[in-house]
Amino acid sequence: MHTRLPLPGWLLIVGIAGFVCTQPVCGAGDYKLGPDSMPKDGVPKGEVKGPFKWESQIFPGTVRDYWIYVPAQYNSAKPAAMMIFQDGGGYVSSTGSFRVPTVFDNLIAAKEMPVTIGVFINPGTVPSDEPGKKARSNRSFEYDSLGDRYVRFLLEEFIPGALKDYSITDDREGWAICGISSGGICAFTAAWERPDKFSKVLSHVGSFTNIRGGHNYEAMIRKTERKPIRVFLQDGSHDLDNLHGSWPLAAQQMAAALKFMGYDYRFEFGDGGHNGKHGGAILPDSLRWLWRDYPKP
Repeated sequence: MHTRLPLPGWLLIVGIAGFVCTQPVCGAGDYKLGPDSMPKDGVPKGEVKGPFKWESQIFPGTVRDYWIYVPAQYNSAKPAAMMIFQDGGGYVSSTGSFRVPTVFDNLIAAKEMPVTIGVFINPGTVPSDEPGKKARSNRSFEYDSLGDRYVRFLLEEFIPGALKDYSITDDREGWAICGISSGGICAFTAAWERPDKFSKVLSHVGSFTNIRGGHNYEAMIRKTERKPIRVFLQDGSHDLDNLHGSWPLAAQQMAAALKFMGYDYRFEFGDGGHNGKHGGAILPDSLRWLWRDYPKP
């Protein structure tokens, strides 16, 4: 299917080994959180722990906040699935666009996703040497850069340390990763570099543009043997268009490349902007789709 911008916010593309379909989606500004994003009576509520601080060695001099969500159904005798969220403060918030702990509570209780430890990590900052001055953000360097440095931070440093007290599955099918904007391309990069660890990617308005070379992914996907990762992309026709590129066009190119290579992917393209409103409204269905066959019998 070929589309041209600007689009009226109607296109949903779903690809599983080349399958494509369309259906209407909400109009601009009409994205609303549904019942699965709201607390429900009788649903066991997990616990959010944190914020904690993490000082990185792989990104020397940086400090970051992180939170851990532990579902009510967690039992250390049964290793849990894990999902990591970049820009974690926005995803863990109980009043933001995503409200992940509440969505997790509802979907886990309904057995529509596995018992999953949620890990919410902010990008690193470099504290100022001068009192009263703002810290310097390391976000773009960590998130927009291609290569394995960030996923090495997760695998070699952060996960073994921050999650040492939790029983996490070592099954790659039980590891997912998510992010928004630069965090979205960061999530994809982590799975692209280490598909032996991360099998599932959720990207909201991902920055697959030329900030630090992300525009190359659509060509790399086409010329690289298909990797065993499942990818959910969300974007909108009113997303950014600036010196780094067009976010809506880049998202469509990513979806086309994934389709060409036969990936298990889903692309939901609405008419929203560079924010979490659309992604938050469809988060419950996004998670159902990502986790739909886990654990396998």
